[in-house]
Amino acid sequence: QVQLVESGGGLVQPGGSLRLSCAASGSILSINTMGWYRQAPGKQRELVARITSGGSTNYADSVKGRFTISRDNAKGTVSLQMNSLKPEDTAVYYCNAIIIDRLATIRNYWGQGTQVTVSS
Repeated sequence: QVQLVESGGGLVQPGGSLRLSCAASGSILSINTMGWYRQAPGKQRELVARITSGGSTNYADSVKGRFTISRDNAKGTVSLQMNSLKPEDTAVYYCNAIIIDRLATIRNYWGQGTQVTVSS
């Protein structure tokens, strides 16, 4: 069993900051790309940021310069530092990871989601 568990969502005022974290656990052989997606009410899920095991990153244009993704390969964690938050960043944020388990099966895993609300 492989799980992704997220933490760090909440309510913040415009211009504020939040940090999301996600930890992978279970029968893991290796973790490839990890990332964060978000889904706002009435909208499709979209990529926010992702990072490869080698540390290469890419970001949605809407968050460039404000959000920073990082990971700790030894711990199997990925984080998203979100600064200068805007009301349009309000969404449920999902952790995502491509994981090879100890049976050598590669799958795309999702966390349960964490709510981020930016409002005054």
